[in-house]
Amino acid sequence: MSDDLCWKSAAELGELYRRREVSPVEAVDAALDRMDQVDPVLNIMVTVTADQARADAEEAERRLRAGEELPPLFGVPMTVKDLAETAGVRTTYGCTAFAENVPEQDAIGWARLKAQGVILLGKTTTPEFGLLGVTESKLTGSTSTPWRPGYNAGGSSGGAAAAVVAGVGPVAWGSDGGGSIRVPSSLCGAVGIKPSIGRVPTASGVDGDSTDGPLARTVLDAATVLEATAGHHPSDRFSVPRDTRDYIEAALTPGDLTGVRVAACHDLGQGVLDPDVRRLFTQALDDLRAAGATVEEVGIQLPDTMRFFDHVNGYEYLEFAEQMQADGVELWPMILELAERAKSVTGRQVSAAFRQGKTDIYNAFAAAMTGADVLVTPTTPVPAFPHGGDYGPTRLVDGRETMPLGLLIHQMTEPPSHAGLPAISVPCGFGSEGLPIGLQFIGHLWADADVISVAARYQRATDWHTRHPEL
Repeated sequence: MSDDLCWKSAAELGELYRRREVSPVEAVDAALDRMDQVDPVLNIMVTVTADQARADAEEAERRLRAGEELPPLFGVPMTVKDLAETAGVRTTYGCTAFAENVPEQDAIGWARLKAQGVILLGKTTTPEFGLLGVTESKLTGSTSTPWRPGYNAGGSSGGAAAAVVAGVGPVAWGSDGGGSIRVPSSLCGAVGIKPSIGRVPTASGVDGDSTDGPLARTVLDAATVLEATAGHHPSDRFSVPRDTRDYIEAALTPGDLTGVRVAACHDLGQGVLDPDVRRLFTQALDDLRAAGATVEEVGIQLPDTMRFFDHVNGYEYLEFAEQMQADGVELWPMILELAERAKSVTGRQVSAAFRQGKTDIYNAFAAAMTGADVLVTPTTPVPAFPHGGDYGPTRLVDGRETMPLGLLIHQMTEPPSHAGLPAISVPCGFGSEGLPIGLQFIGHLWADADVISVAARYQRATDWHTRHPEL
């Protein structure tokens, strides 16, 4: 029963709790046992909170026996990315300088999940402050996809994605500024939601591109976590009021995709796509059509991704590098390179990027999605690849030389973030080497419920999420 519990969704666990067929203690013990089995192979955990998790599970069991009316996520075990503050629990931000940091307050999203009665299993791996495209950290090392240990899980929520796919809790909490939920979801075979700008508040509230968000094995579970965490908070000037639509109900939309209008773009104009990814994406479009959707292929013109990244994010890397060097922290070459490039970025370029550039990207998506409910793309242009440090390895992709793969994997997730749009990655198949690839659903601004509804119905029409890695 313990192994079987590891693959139950949060929705299934909730139902088993209500029927008194399984207790939270059993579910937490199963998740911790699974963690002990897979963490030495995948390197997904930074801090494990086993004793507290078991104590919380016993309290949850007492409340269930008392017949209280409880939230959907009550008693569900989950992990939290080590960028989110957890009061009284070590939060390192993946950085050696914060190896013993214990915050006094919870991040807003995690506080809302705690209020639902979610049980913390521990903190998952991330690169230093989420500043790399892969989950490589001087503090914790390399994190692998569960489908092939030694191959990268993506970043920066790599530990979170690998945990849920490996059976360590049905849901996880991550963050995404340019693909950090969606990219590891693709490379690990998880579902990951990047909500619309401001949908999930953060106390820092300084960057409209970045957001916290859920990872899971099913769209329904991810939507349930989003429903529990969305809504305005006065600490975040970007945050918006709760949606008028319920995300759980959106994920439970009955029927197929008849009447849904899908715009499709193979590469978002980036020009590089692995043949396996192209084949799986084409098959996904056929699956969408078979489920009743109308699919029309469209083009889109966007700014050069890396150049725009330098203009929007360069100063962040420069400031981080200067602070960490002053503290004697060893930095990755990529962070040093991005910091050095930032020195040549002008204030005029930064202003243009934040003012006109993001608007241009938003308008480009709006034009591509005219008359469509969602836009679909591959989530990543390549499947998972062997560990190769902070940059990742280089190789020919579809016969072409590319940037290092650790950068390339964010080519199709960066632009929707700059536009503030909701996006979800859902597994759409496995390549010739048995590695998963994700299908990215991008929605109109504030149309999170529509994206969830379409993605959930697509997932129900496939079985990729029912497959589990052998570890």
